[in-house]
Amino acid sequence: MGDTSLGAAIACLIAAVLLSAFFAATETALMSINRYRLRHRAKQGHAAARLTEQLLARPDRLIGVVLLGSTLANVAAASIVTLMTLQTYGERWLAVANGGLTLLLLIVCEVGPKTYGALHAEQIALPSAYVYRPLQILTYPIVFIINGISNALLRLLGVSAEAVASHSLSADELRTVVAEAGALIPIKHQQMLVGILDLERIEVEEIMIPRADIVGIDLKDDWETALDRLRDSPHTRLPVYEGDLDLIVGILHMKKVAGQLARGELDRELLIELAKHREPYYIPEGTTLTQQLVAFQENHRRHAFVVDEYGHVTGLVTIEDILEEIVGEFTSLPQALKRGVHAGADGSFVVTGTTTVRTLNRTLGLSLPTGGPRTVSGLVLEKLETIPEPGTSFQLEGHLIEVLQIADNTIRTVRIRPVG
Repeated sequence: MGDTSLGAAIACLIAAVLLSAFFAATETALMSINRYRLRHRAKQGHAAARLTEQLLARPDRLIGVVLLGSTLANVAAASIVTLMTLQTYGERWLAVANGGLTLLLLIVCEVGPKTYGALHAEQIALPSAYVYRPLQILTYPIVFIINGISNALLRLLGVSAEAVASHSLSADELRTVVAEAGALIPIKHQQMLVGILDLERIEVEEIMIPRADIVGIDLKDDWETALDRLRDSPHTRLPVYEGDLDLIVGILHMKKVAGQLARGELDRELLIELAKHREPYYIPEGTTLTQQLVAFQENHRRHAFVVDEYGHVTGLVTIEDILEEIVGEFTSLPQALKRGVHAGADGSFVVTGTTTVRTLNRTLGLSLPTGGPRTVSGLVLEKLETIPEPGTSFQLEGHLIEVLQIADNTIRTVRIRPVG
């Protein structure tokens, strides 16, 4: 083989190796690129991103072009090496030459380029789209035949190439994406995003104010007691009922009675009349927070009474309770502790048994389990598996829980303090 022929053969070999490396790197990059970032850039008008998204819409056609080009490049390299070896050294060195070429292709055309493509997917994939689009057009007849045969074989196995796998994320997968965002999304914003996702799997009874803690006006109380309740209430809306919360007359808005109350002109009849202007709004147990948030918006309500299957009121949920699941407590800690959680001078907290575990976790930043009982009382009973005596204590999730009061076989209050 002359010098000119040898030089041309080496040049062709180098070109074939580089082409093989190009196909390997770009294939890995295109398959590794972040589809959501790609879609975002495409919607912003990035031409390469839009072209890349079009290519990835039918991965079978794209892979057909990649493999056709890669195969031709590898076959060309093998043929050139074989020809050069036969003309220069003879058949004795053919196995050695092919072995060397295999090692070269493995390192230079497979492992190296594919690793680089995986690590720099976007930088490689987007420019390569301008190469693959013309190649798709030029090789369409050949690729069409190859894909037709391949897809026919896949259909025998129950796989359809036309049914491209969806890249939609489930709620759990989206939680993982948010958690892995790191410094790209501030921690507080991450917590809010996860809080929104969690609304779908939290039910209203997990965050509601228990029946025993609902503050209202009982029409069967004497009038002075009712007036004291109105004057002392921190709430803007109060249920008015006759002897039992299951018999609610209506919802009283404090701003409607503030003037009469201040002037001493409010009487029982006017109170009942004003309360009847707003009927109670009931929702069933098991309603998710997502459903209820939408329902509040559609019905222009801020409060709802949770009822069981027998129609008995079991609690009260407000729109503020739902929003606090997303953004955290609106109020400062001392005010937030008013709902069944009271700070002690020694750093402990006295908690009523009807306080929900989720409220306790959110208020004090604890991590008590929420997959079982919904109230602190239920959590203690599940742990001890019996009705405890006052003074009984145990450890749970790094906190010492001490039972303080028991009444009517129900845990009324417990004390919680960190261990150590």
